[in-house]
Amino acid sequence: MTKDRIDRRFAALKAEGRAAFVAYVMAGDPDAATALAIVRGLPAAGADLIELGFPFSDPMAEGPTIQRASQRALAGKTTLNDTLAIVRAFREGDQDTPIILMGYLNPLLNRGYETFAGQAADAGVDGLIVVDCPPEEADPLADALETAGVALIRLAAPTTDDARLPAVVRRTSGFVYYVSVAGVTGVKSAAVGDVAPAVARLRAASGLPVAVGFGIRTPDQAAAVARVADAAVVGSALVDEIEAAIKSNENVTSKVLSKATELAKAVRSARLGTA
Repeated sequence: MTKDRIDRRFAALKAEGRAAFVAYVMAGDPDAATALAIVRGLPAAGADLIELGFPFSDPMAEGPTIQRASQRALAGKTTLNDTLAIVRAFREGDQDTPIILMGYLNPLLNRGYETFAGQAADAGVDGLIVVDCPPEEADPLADALETAGVALIRLAAPTTDDARLPAVVRRTSGFVYYVSVAGVTGVKSAAVGDVAPAVARLRAASGLPVAVGFGIRTPDQAAAVARVADAAVVGSALVDEIEAAIKSNENVTSKVLSKATELAKAVRSARLGTA
């Protein structure tokens, strides 16, 4: 099934006339059991797609929030195998919600692209975002993923000019991820006035849905993006809830899913003018 799930989900949402809410969490944060509980609860909380980070020691595109999440996961000895185990366990109860893995190239190089792609597909992964894999070096990974039926989802940024754009969208499938700010996750806020023309440009170049992330933290911001893009991606605001729950000795899963529900409602009602 793999990347077909992504295509079906975006087609269904287009028919509904609304954008997707994409929720990001880190595998193994704050521990394996809680991370799985959060992922299992996200669809009922309103997540249309799930991005699951796999921890890496040098997450260069991440701001402090997700850096700390990666550190917590690594302190708990979370591996790429553990990340795939979360997906496999999630698939026991959900065969419909797309799951996108998001991370860095080194763990994939270490495992081997063909081996990883096969294991990811077998676990039920639908797509992959690799933050530090430039298009010029992506063909071996793209070959392995295509063979396994897993989408390679590429990033475009405000600095992606017309000369660079064809290379960025080449061999991209599922959707294009637009990084709405020049910087790391969870620090700056997206300027919606700049997002709309960028989304239109990326749709025209790729023929794919466009998800917007890196600068969305509040329901109002999520709704504003959902009015002009095909998906709004929220990560740091959800991961912040994990850290806050740990500090206040609250139930981590409940706190994260409550925030996800709030954001999902904003995205779902955005084009109705009620957000």
